[in-house]
Amino acid sequence: MIDLSTEYLGLKLDNPLVPSSSPLTGELDSARKLEDAGAAALILPSLFEQTIENEQKELECFVHSQALGHYEAQSYQPVPEDYSSELDNHLERLQQFKSALSIPVIASLNGISTNGWIETGKELQQAGADALELNVYYIAADPDIRGEEVENRYLELLTDLRQHVTIPVTMKLSSQFSSVANMVLKLQQAGAQGVSLFNRFYQPDIDLETLHIKPHLELSSSLESLVRIRWIAMIRGRVDLSIAATGGFHRTEDIIKALLVGADITHLCSVLLQKGPEYIAVLKQELHDWLELQEYTSVSQMKGSVSKTCAINPAALEHCNYMHVIKSYGQ
Repeated sequence: MIDLSTEYLGLKLDNPLVPSSSPLTGELDSARKLEDAGAAALILPSLFEQTIENEQKELECFVHSQALGHYEAQSYQPVPEDYSSELDNHLERLQQFKSALSIPVIASLNGISTNGWIETGKELQQAGADALELNVYYIAADPDIRGEEVENRYLELLTDLRQHVTIPVTMKLSSQFSSVANMVLKLQQAGAQGVSLFNRFYQPDIDLETLHIKPHLELSSSLESLVRIRWIAMIRGRVDLSIAATGGFHRTEDIIKALLVGADITHLCSVLLQKGPEYIAVLKQELHDWLELQEYTSVSQMKGSVSKTCAINPAALEHCNYMHVIKSYGQ
């Protein structure tokens, strides 16, 4: 009997396949299909700082205008009885998921400032979230902003969130830090129970007809998983927190490699959007079959066996192999 179970953020999961934030994890019907297909947990779509702050401003303006124009009216009602904010809807959805699903539900917060919006984490915890993912989408485009300031922004956000919640918190990181390994260590020291490597920034495009910069969304490919696999291999064994591999995990081979270098789970998104929630069952069975073929008894047994601290040729993970790769091209 092959044991596919793993532990992530202190949560005991049946297997390492966890759908990340996407339209599929935002609707109860598709979430049920993900669970039925074998998803071990899921990440809700992110609740954005901008959404929370915009709604607060709109509500304040509405109440202020009502107070100015109708404060003498007997029927004065500052807030419509049927008013429902995006936060209210999000919390209600989370509660529905927790009632309907038997797998852990992880909430996601997305923002860049240390304003009061981060207190929303407490409400997500009260609504039943099993853990929180802090997704910081920050582009340091100002040349006057030093790398240290960028790091401190992440650490301040994490510290602020940790003051409001007791459930586990994981930080979703970009690969663009000058020292990824050191940043992960700092996050651990600041109270993170996990990291998700790596955030996938969507790149804008240019419309050659209008010369406007336009949003551009392109789903990931398996090739993108390699940078995640490399960094997880170098970090596993050097830090003591949970590691999620995210971005480009489409094939069972990608998932196996992530586990071999030390990932506790692999997030799935693009592949499920392309092939449907049911594809988790295929990946799960193929993972089981590979472990059986290689005579592993569990995911825990193989996890981290090709990390830098355990690999047969750990130097190949670093730059020293660069010239060999260039010379071998085309041979």
